[in-house]
Amino acid sequence: MNKMYHLGFDSSHGAEYAILPGDPARVPKIAALLDNAEFYSQNREYTAWLGELEGKRIMVISTGMGGPSTAICVEELFQTGVSTFVRVGTCGGMALPVLGGDLVIATGAIRMEGTSKEYVPIEFPAVANLEVTNALVQAAKSLELPYHAGVVQCKDSFYGQHSPQRMPAGYELEQKWQAWKKAGCLASEMESAALFIVAQVLGARAGCVLSAVWNQERELAGLSNPHCVDSLAAAKAAVEAVRKLAKC
Repeated sequence: MNKMYHLGFDSSHGAEYAILPGDPARVPKIAALLDNAEFYSQNREYTAWLGELEGKRIMVISTGMGGPSTAICVEELFQTGVSTFVRVGTCGGMALPVLGGDLVIATGAIRMEGTSKEYVPIEFPAVANLEVTNALVQAAKSLELPYHAGVVQCKDSFYGQHSPQRMPAGYELEQKWQAWKKAGCLASEMESAALFIVAQVLGARAGCVLSAVWNQERELAGLSNPHCVDSLAAAKAAVEAVRKLAKC
């Protein structure tokens, strides 16, 4: 098998499970939670380490930020034998009960991004795999971590969310943000919709667990708004979920 153009490796890694942070710097920290972890590869934004759980090979690999690089990563990992994907990352809370440091387990994603639209029409929902999602919920419970499970918003523009008033399309961004809130959307992030749709099209399994950094709606409401930039709890939940899946 030839090496993948973007990832830079072939199928010899032997992993069927991949944990996907966005940030390359988080990869060795997550890999340290596995058994026998070692550096494997680095090309572009894709830094990969390999480890083991329950005797099975597990890859931890960064996707970079946003849907396009995430989709490329999932496509090429699938070609090299990976069939189960768990994204672990950060998000901004939208629903008032979501506090900084809480976990958000995405059951589905609002497709307010562009990558997934080049796979299937917008009417097709971006939903997580039930087995992977259940494993993430069980992991959060067993680790006694505060969590919320539900729909998240997936976007392409970080500053479109945080500075919509200066964008020419701000009227649309602000109106849709209010709609997502009223519908009970938990949080906002940038990779889940592409992950779910690409996995669905490939016939793979995908789930997503996020650590809330803060909640801008709590701040606007004058409520306490703790900040948490440490995503270790989400990483532990992802690893425990993969451990549960690997046992099956």
